Amino acid sequence: MDWLDDRRAALAATLLSGAALGAALASEAFMGLVPCALCLWERWPYRVAIALGLLALVLPRFRRPLLALTALALLAGAGLGLVHVGVEQGWWPSPLPECAAPKLGGGTMAERLARMPALPAKPCDEPTYLLPGLPVSMALMNLVFALAVAALLAISVARQRRES
Repeated sequence: MDWLDDRRAALAATLLSGAALGAALASEAFMGLVPCALCLWERWPYRVAIALGLLALVLPRFRRPLLALTALALLAGAGLGLVHVGVEQGWWPSPLPECAAPKLGGGTMAERLARMPALPAKPCDEPTYLLPGLPVSMALMNLVFALAVAALLAISVARQRRES
């Protein structure tokens, strides 16, 4: 039995994507880490991967195409991770307006205060480190993780295609 067959790959993609989301939520709940707007966007490909992985598990006839789509979703997640790492490193500005400081404009002080967000957002260019002292940001970990799972799926799909 092949450890990288399409059924196991679908299960692995689903579980690993769920673990990535769980780790992000646990870091917020138990470690007090605050996600920025890009962090929240980086979670969507994992949600898509979970849905596609579950579909691949229950629809064996469409498993390979669904695994290929799952790999593409995770590649998109890696792309978002790369954008976030670039923002953190100052290589380019964030494409999201939520990452910029709010423009309060003119008006009275009361009007300016009324336009301020209720909770301050975490700046996207400020890296979040899971382990203090280790210069690997959460965005970089997401980039590497998403690439690794996408590569696993791509290998699985390619091997299954050759065997059929």
